[in-house]
Amino acid sequence: MAKSSILSSLRVSWIMQLSLKKQDTLLKMAVLTLAALLSFSCRLFSVLRFESVIHEFDPYFNYRTTKFLAEEGFYSFHNWFDDRAWYPLGRIIGGTIYPGLMVTSAVIYHILNALHISVEVRNVCVFLAPFFSSLTTLVTYHITKELKSPGAGLIAAVMIAIVPGYISRSVAGSYDNEGIAIFCMLLTYYMWIKAVKTGTIFWSALAALAYFYMVSSWGGYVFLINIIPLHVLVLMITGRFSHRIYVAYSALYVIGTILSMQIAFVGFQPVSTSEHMGALGVFGLCQIYAFVEYVRARLSKDQFDILFRGVVTTVAGVAVVGAIALTAMGKIAPWTGRFYSLLDPSYAKNNIPIIASVSEHQPTAWSSFYFDLQLMVFMFPVGLYYCFCRLTDENIFIILYGVLSIYFAGVMVRLMLVLAPVMCILSGIAVSSLLDIYMPQVDLDTGNSSAISAHEKKKAKQEGNFFMRGQIATAFVMLMSVFLITYTFHCTWVTSEAYSSPSIVLSARAHDGSRIIFDDFREAYYWLRHNTPEDAKVMSWWDYGYQITAMANRTILVDNNTWNNTHISRVGQAMASPEDKAYEIMRELDVNYVLVIFGGLTGYSSDDINKFLWMVRIGGSTEKGAHIKEHDYYTPAGEFRVDREGSPVLLNSLMYKMCYYRFGQVYTEGGKPAGYDRVRNVEIGNKDFELDVLEEAYTTEHWIVRIYKVKDLPNRGS
Repeated sequence: MAKSSILSSLRVSWIMQLSLKKQDTLLKMAVLTLAALLSFSCRLFSVLRFESVIHEFDPYFNYRTTKFLAEEGFYSFHNWFDDRAWYPLGRIIGGTIYPGLMVTSAVIYHILNALHISVEVRNVCVFLAPFFSSLTTLVTYHITKELKSPGAGLIAAVMIAIVPGYISRSVAGSYDNEGIAIFCMLLTYYMWIKAVKTGTIFWSALAALAYFYMVSSWGGYVFLINIIPLHVLVLMITGRFSHRIYVAYSALYVIGTILSMQIAFVGFQPVSTSEHMGALGVFGLCQIYAFVEYVRARLSKDQFDILFRGVVTTVAGVAVVGAIALTAMGKIAPWTGRFYSLLDPSYAKNNIPIIASVSEHQPTAWSSFYFDLQLMVFMFPVGLYYCFCRLTDENIFIILYGVLSIYFAGVMVRLMLVLAPVMCILSGIAVSSLLDIYMPQVDLDTGNSSAISAHEKKKAKQEGNFFMRGQIATAFVMLMSVFLITYTFHCTWVTSEAYSSPSIVLSARAHDGSRIIFDDFREAYYWLRHNTPEDAKVMSWWDYGYQITAMANRTILVDNNTWNNTHISRVGQAMASPEDKAYEIMRELDVNYVLVIFGGLTGYSSDDINKFLWMVRIGGSTEKGAHIKEHDYYTPAGEFRVDREGSPVLLNSLMYKMCYYRFGQVYTEGGKPAGYDRVRNVEIGNKDFELDVLEEAYTTEHWIVRIYKVKDLPNRGS
């Protein structure tokens, strides 16, 4: 006991012997290390509770392509034609994806194996997002440090380590592009801020490299290439444009654009699409501005005014006419549907139902902001206030980032991911600034005057001539501590309960509180893999395409890429039609098996009946499906019902029959009649029917996945 106490006292004395600067550095390193470890470990709930498994839908495609890349090499990967997807069209993988995620995982996999650390590609994919979230905490620290101070950076780093808005897309197993894209985005912002502050080509080139990594990883790079030019434009308008900004942006735009065009999926979009024209326009303005300043220094004021008016009028006219002409000729592509839906939230619903049908493209509920951000909802405006109080070039950038991201997050729930980092940065600035005001008062009140400098003591005394200043300061610091502790508990609970359940494995609570596991998805895909011909074609709604291809290794008609609306519409038409019409479509598409998701027995609400109206809308959005009208599937009172009051068109559709086949004889709850749907909370209306063109091939244990075999055409002589 005495020996251990002596050793601990020696350790403390060793630390105290260090200079204050070294102690400060050691403390920062310790906090950042703990924040990085916390960021990684709090994302492991799903692995500890279930197993090391890929989540959701898109990650299964990413895993499948990563495995192909690791085994076959980059050349084969880049030229891979996937005949398992979008039958009979197929898909060219190398030219239709952002390869950054796959290349990153493959490189890590090969490095680990070169070091004789045996690891599967799947485990690299599972733990990649938590690993990059740890790196994100470090980048967040450096950004906030550049904006305010190291103390604010530490607070922001700890906040982003556990913020649910970021964790939702970066838990272990969430192998999606956003897992590394947020790190790439913040790294680009950090390099841009350094370039703005220094005005050197070195930092601009690093920003361009970080931007290239972002472009290779996620389509959200369009946000970056618009917010950075907007920052430059605002600096021009406010008279803060300088040689530093000119060098920083010109180098970033030229190098970044050339690098981004090396991604096959991007190609010439940076110089041919409307989403990138803003960046090009600001680049042109920078050159004009620099030229104007050069000429101004060599002409008299009167000469310059005459020349300036003439040049501006000419250049503006040529630019407007040129843009109109190039757009009319098709050289400049119009904005995409997803981009329009950000500017007008109702655009997708009215014009492109395939985009509106995706749950993560829906507008964000107000409660989601508090659920995903908690304390930061209130600290965000405080952080903005302190940035306005100290209006530097870099603070203008973070203000623009914050205001724009909170708008876009309100339009599309998926973009909460883009909002979370700036919320953490501005909240870190807010908390640090408030504590800088009140902590000196606490130190003075407790007599700990050695903890602060003479200048700070004098300032605190001058500002602190009010009643009970020490007690008020202490109360405020304690209240802020309570808020931060509450934030920690909230983030931990949300991460554990809401964002750590893989959709491939479902769970529920029994009456006694024990956990029940529903593993129907993997059960169904395993059955498909081992009980159907290798060349079998499976028709399902597009949500499940990636999982069927990756886990069942079977050919599918449509998947989550959603690049061909006509093909998806054809599947929707089959699902929404009666059996005879649906059979014609299935024979046309050479379908062997049909897979549907049904939750009426277990209460799983994300089933195909609840998605059915989107199938109707998308099915009726093309010329071949013009006869499918959404109102035909409602009751005369305008209700969507599956009971006896339901529309006859709905009760006789293929989707209804596949979901409810034999369900009319099943008792799901005590005291309820047979055929009681636990999701819709009604007794189904059409119970006694037989299938004419399909036969039941397999139904999983809990009826969540149902697979049907398409019957062959009858012999002519039979």
